[in-house]
Amino acid sequence: MTTTLITGANKSLGLETARRLIAEGHTVYAGMRDLQSGDAARELGAIPVQLDVTDAGSVEAALASLPELDVLVNNAGILGASFGVDDLDAAAMDAVLQTNVVGIVRVTQAALPLLRRSANPVVVNVASGVGWPIFLRTETRDEFPVGAVPYAASKAAVITLTVQYAKNLPEFRINASDPGYTATDFNGHGGHQTVTEGTDATVALALLGQDGPTGEFHDRTGRIDY
Repeated sequence: MTTTLITGANKSLGLETARRLIAEGHTVYAGMRDLQSGDAARELGAIPVQLDVTDAGSVEAALASLPELDVLVNNAGILGASFGVDDLDAAAMDAVLQTNVVGIVRVTQAALPLLRRSANPVVVNVASGVGWPIFLRTETRDEFPVGAVPYAASKAAVITLTVQYAKNLPEFRINASDPGYTATDFNGHGGHQTVTEGTDATVALALLGQDGPTGEFHDRTGRIDY
């Protein structure tokens, strides 16, 4: 049996990832800040666990409650409150980085002891194409109109930290996924992909075996080349 922890799993991409991995036979722990929002995860057969990626105590308690861990999906993230330069300040930047970047490090570090006991430890960090500079500069890409500095910078950091974790932990399979422009609360459900399409890359990377790639960035069509 494969045991999986997904952060931010009470709705949208995290919830759909939970549904699909349960269908693959995983025992899924659905991390969420408020357990009262866990009904949808419970209905799928996931086990809700209180987990706020910005709170060290919450993270430590959540990991301590798990009997084992094979797959960690760092899905939790926020868009933030700044969408250009005129509304940008250090506090807005810090809030996004604390959740989207520091939160991944906090959860991953706490999960390492359990993951190291697994025969096939896997980590998937949910990033975004807006963290890929060439996409932000390409007018035909969905990412081009995005003006938000904190969110884009945080996702670029997620891709980089993924590479660095993979280099430091060669016995793990550690990769980043790009959901693409998916209809979620983030964009007022204006994305052109379904949540199933938006979780294709994350699910594929979560199911990797020991011979799978590591340190890569994938969307639903495969590896995003440098």
